Amino acid sequence: MANEAVAGSAIRVAPARPGDGDNPVRAVLAAYTQDLITAVDDTLTTFLTAEVDSLAEIDAAMGEFAASARTAVLAGGKRIRPTFAYWGWRGAVGGGEPLPPVLPALAALELLHTFALVHDDVMDSSTTRRGRPTTHVALAAKHVAAGHRGDPGRFGEAVAVLIGDLCMVWADRLLACASVAPARLFEVRRCYDQMRVETIAGQYLDVLGENDVANWSIDRALRVARYKTASYTVQRPLLYGACLAGVSADDPLAATYTRYGLAVGEAFQLRDDLLGAYGDPAATGKPSGDDLRTGKPTALLMLARQLATPAQLRELDRAGEGRVDRLAELIADTGAVARVERMIAERVGDALAALDATPLDRTARTALTGLATAATNRRA
Repeated sequence: MANEAVAGSAIRVAPARPGDGDNPVRAVLAAYTQDLITAVDDTLTTFLTAEVDSLAEIDAAMGEFAASARTAVLAGGKRIRPTFAYWGWRGAVGGGEPLPPVLPALAALELLHTFALVHDDVMDSSTTRRGRPTTHVALAAKHVAAGHRGDPGRFGEAVAVLIGDLCMVWADRLLACASVAPARLFEVRRCYDQMRVETIAGQYLDVLGENDVANWSIDRALRVARYKTASYTVQRPLLYGACLAGVSADDPLAATYTRYGLAVGEAFQLRDDLLGAYGDPAATGKPSGDDLRTGKPTALLMLARQLATPAQLRELDRAGEGRVDRLAELIADTGAVARVERMIAERVGDALAALDATPLDRTARTALTGLATAATNRRA
């Protein structure tokens, strides 16, 4: 199941490139090395092949449905959550423990992520993800090509919900394949369940915000960032990795991971807010301005409204009913973009301070330092 390159716990650091110098992204190459990503992808591929084949034996249509779910899982992605979980584990066990026993648990996070993405795309009516049609859009196109009766869009959304549900179940099943002691796996499962609850609750707040803009605030926008993104992108994967290593909830390392994870996770979402408004679609794989077009009350938009002069506020209201490009210009004019950039920098600083205050495996410290920068200073 696992790639031979990761038979031990050590993950090779990619060779330096000309011009890297002291670029902090250089440090994160240890975490993003192809060895770890390949090992996670190999684990997923082996697991999903068996799952798809099992359903195909029952009915060809069921196999096709499962294959669509497999495509959603394996269609790109940076494997950020397994990476943070790996370094949460590695920071606790050091360099002497073999990786293959915990690989299924790391890979399970990618199945959970697919569940969240597929459902989120349906809720947001998104048409593109990672440069490709979203799952519900692709399924609607298949409905048309097959000449089925009924509404293709409705069919696509219904089946996408089922695909998300299937990925959630698959995540549970793959997690159970981790070769760790049953008592430890029980604790890991508790952390995993909390991550799922917080993700779903955060998603509800995100949906509510779009329908209750008048009662929204910067604090609530940041609460969405904390529970929808920070929890299952950084904080909980780190703690999940620590649980895999046998770290208890009251261990100082868990407190460090919590502080670091919340700070980097919130900064990650704030960067997403900026990319959603100003990112290059060729890099992000999604249309620019979707959040602005729908009026989603992100921290960026809430800050713009708070900082705007009365005249700017009136123009923001008018622009929100029409040109997204003009709305993006107005938001920048209020100073909200610069404020969000400062908020990102402050959170990264707090995350690094958390690492500095705790004894930590040197390699893990280097990787987490680089991850804090790379995950929050990205273009995609």
